[in-house]
Amino acid sequence: MSAGRVDVLPELMAKLFGRLRSELPDKALGDLRMSHVRVMSAVPPEGINVTELARLTGMTKQGCGQFVTQLTGTGHLHSEPDPDDGRVRMVFRTRTGDRVMGKVYGALERMESDFAAQVGERRYATFKKVMMELTGSAPAPASSPPARTAARRRT
Repeated sequence: MSAGRVDVLPELMAKLFGRLRSELPDKALGDLRMSHVRVMSAVPPEGINVTELARLTGMTKQGCGQFVTQLTGTGHLHSEPDPDDGRVRMVFRTRTGDRVMGKVYGALERMESDFAAQVGERRYATFKKVMMELTGSAPAPASSPPARTAARRRT
């Protein structure tokens, strides 16, 4: 490892999140933080339980539950009992949550296009592949549109 700065990754992440915020329309996120967006982005159309959501986001179950409670209070998520196991609560994005995530995905697509234009498609594709390898992430689909509203969702 080089003797360079050890704080470069957090600084780069902060700059990326700042860029994402600047790409979003004014007030698109309201009072939401990027950590809220991260939680909402991990909620699939078919819903997810808090334990699995915590695992996907790298959070504790308690911390994730607090985020779900906050996002339920703001109308971005809702939860209901799992029909197969009433002890488990399933979490879903609402239409409001889908609208926010649609704006976020649009901003991310613009950012990725800009980055690829700056460094070239091949270099950017290599960068993404290396980052996915380093983080153990699966390749994302070409586009991640907002989830369609499930029949059990509320507005």
